[in-house]
Amino acid sequence: MSESAPVSADGRAVPVLHNAKLPDGRVVDVHLECGRVRDVLPAAGRPAVGDELDLTDHLLLTAPAEPHAHLDKALSFDEIRPPMGDLGAAIAAWENHTPALTVEGIAERARKAALLLLGNGTTAVRSHVNLLRGDDPLRGIRALVAVREELASVMDIQIVAMAPYFTEDGAVHDALDLGADLMGGHPHQTPDPSGNLRRLLAIARSRNVGVDMHTDEQLDPTMLTLEELAHSVRDWPRSMPVTAGHCVSLGMVQVDVLERVIRAVKRSDVGIVSLPITNLYLQGWADPIAMPRGLTAVRALLDAGVRVAGGADNVRDPYNPVGRSDALETAMLLVTAGHLSISEAYHAVSDGARDIMRLPQAGVAAGLSADLLAIRASSLQEAVACAPQDRIVLSRGRIVSISRTSRSCVITRNARPGPVAAPTSS
Repeated sequence: MSESAPVSADGRAVPVLHNAKLPDGRVVDVHLECGRVRDVLPAAGRPAVGDELDLTDHLLLTAPAEPHAHLDKALSFDEIRPPMGDLGAAIAAWENHTPALTVEGIAERARKAALLLLGNGTTAVRSHVNLLRGDDPLRGIRALVAVREELASVMDIQIVAMAPYFTEDGAVHDALDLGADLMGGHPHQTPDPSGNLRRLLAIARSRNVGVDMHTDEQLDPTMLTLEELAHSVRDWPRSMPVTAGHCVSLGMVQVDVLERVIRAVKRSDVGIVSLPITNLYLQGWADPIAMPRGLTAVRALLDAGVRVAGGADNVRDPYNPVGRSDALETAMLLVTAGHLSISEAYHAVSDGARDIMRLPQAGVAAGLSADLLAIRASSLQEAVACAPQDRIVLSRGRIVSISRTSRSCVITRNARPGPVAAPTSS
């Protein structure tokens, strides 16, 4: 039997992390100051004293970041009880449920989902938040703004105003006025993908905000709004970052088309977010034989030097009935389904995600933000493969979560089964 329970974290700043193992095998002492790493030195082997922390038997990593979540939808599966199915079924289930959504209900689930992420090591999350049908389309935005403020001391939350095609421009501007950080949408799911994309980009330009678009979340190789997006933002300033999530159809095109689109993406510095768990679930329902993987062309994008991140997308809602809110789950799937190396996969959910989210660089090096995950593992391979739950999470040098596990096994030594009686009949 094994048990896992979070230990109360007091939010104290830690001056020194002792005896931490790094992925390259070094054992080090890490000195922290004002939320950043001051020095990384060979471990002196002495125990921790006072507020210092002994990380013997722990691997020390850059804390994960979640570049594509839906905190407004998260953990709603039991509430909605949707049918299992593809993207269309998921959208219908969510749309049918939206009249029942309240600001308080959305905030309660979003807070719980954010804290699940934090407990597993994620100290920053970018959440897409739907603008809803009805007289109050901003319920989700108001809920997430409140949760962002509540958790600001322990994690960074970015909000993308996700505007379905029926949303009026005024509501989009109101969402940005309320505090949404970026403009979002899903043009490929509208009656006029190109027109919808131009409309959303025009709003972003008028407000000088970046965009994070759901892009080509389908297996049709002719649906390539990613290419149009890349051409449209070629001259955008760096202060308006551009991200494209999903990009599933890019994994279905011929090599010449793939190379052409990737050139456009790289030229415009569009960040790409692969979302393996949700796309593997939603895509391929109509293909019972040789079912496609439903992922973007992660390998080709990485090899071309495109900025790539990995995210979980949906967690236990109509779009994905499972998920652990754990970046190590995403990394594992990038290895098994995307054929990334273990180090590439972890980079995608940590440094790569932080890069796309325009967060300060973090990690175990002098001058970097002390957003760190200490996990009881001997190597990165063990961490990704086994996802141990013994974890200590630091956000800007402060302990924000501690999880410990205990395991007991009952083994009877030298036991031999007794004689088995022959069956009888009467």
